[in-house]
Amino acid sequence: MKETIKYYYNIDVQNIEEKDGKYFFRYQNQDFFFVFFNRNLDELDDILKCCTNMREKGIVAHNIIVNINGEVLTKVNNYNYILMSVNKFSEEYDIFDIVNISNKLTLNNQSSRLYRNNWSLLWSEKMDYFEYQIRELGLEKKIIQESFSYYLGLAENAISYVNNTNLKYSPINSLITLSHRRIFYPNYKINFLNPLSFIFDLEVRDIAEYLKAMFFSNQNDEDVLEELKCFLQIKKLTPYEYSMLFARLLYPSYYFDLYDAIMNHDESEEKLISIIAKVDDFELFLKEAYLEISKYASIDKINWLIN
Repeated sequence: MKETIKYYYNIDVQNIEEKDGKYFFRYQNQDFFFVFFNRNLDELDDILKCCTNMREKGIVAHNIIVNINGEVLTKVNNYNYILMSVNKFSEEYDIFDIVNISNKLTLNNQSSRLYRNNWSLLWSEKMDYFEYQIRELGLEKKIIQESFSYYLGLAENAISYVNNTNLKYSPINSLITLSHRRIFYPNYKINFLNPLSFIFDLEVRDIAEYLKAMFFSNQNDEDVLEELKCFLQIKKLTPYEYSMLFARLLYPSYYFDLYDAIMNHDESEEKLISIIAKVDDFELFLKEAYLEISKYASIDKINWLIN
């Protein structure tokens, strides 16, 4: 990979570190990473436009470097890679930073290939595929076999919740902001300002994903609830958005992301054990989250969870 970077970017890399398919190196006191372009090609122009808009708003996302051909993508073994320079790998963003940054870049009435929001369709298709995969490939996965039906049921609850919300409320006037395909905890700048994660979606998407990631990082459960309370205090949402916030909390993305990694042989099945061990605690958190959100809007109750 050193030779590729030397040829295409005229950067003479002395030391390069590979981790999870990402190549990290330092050059002239600047950090870089060279990574596989894991997005659809037709999204590239909108990602670049998003980065430009962010710079204009004073948000410095990772800088995408063009190669010697003036192109953003570099082909390596028939795969597209992209080079980015980054600063302050370890700077951490909290829930206030998420709100502040995402609100500076809204979609308004513009069109974008980065726009998401059809959650119920996406989740339904994903569940159908996972159920097929379990039948065909997952027979030897004992932990998955014993836990999958519970999380499938939770996902089906979330899908129904979204569908009912869409019938009950109009999404008009809901804020569509800069969001991310994945949110991690701790929420380091290297992940949060990575253009390859950018999408546009409801503001509450990132908030819910941040809270779930925080919960399963073995943080104090009360701290996670306090973070939710802080968000609800600083942001006034529409009834539609309050309901979608709870739907997003309900959907067990934390389980299915790990499930996906296990099936792709990127993670050990044993990693699910710590998540499964917190089932009761997370149900209690969901109940408390419902009660907090209900102080601001009348949202639908899930009887088995709340009663």
